[in-house]
Amino acid sequence: MSTKTSSRTGRRYSPKASASVEAAMHKMKHGQLKSGRGGKGGTVRNPRQAVAIGLSEARRKGAKVPKKKH
Repeated sequence: MSTKTSSRTGRRYSPKASASVEAAMHKMKHGQLKSGRGGKGGTVRNPRQAVAIGLSEARRKGAKVPKKKH
C-alpha cells in the first residue's frame, strides 16, 4: 500500500529562496561573497554563513522563508 503525502504540508522554503541560497553558495566558491553591511566586510569562507546570507537576501525579496531561530 502506497503512502499518500498530505496536501496540507507545503514547501518550507520557496523555489525563489532556494535560488537565492544557490547563488550565494556560487559566489562564495568563487570568492565574491562578502559579509557585513554593503559587502564591505571580509570574504565569506564558511558555507553555513553563505546559506545564512542567501536566506537573508531571500527574506528581503519577500520569498517564503521560515522566521529566524534565536
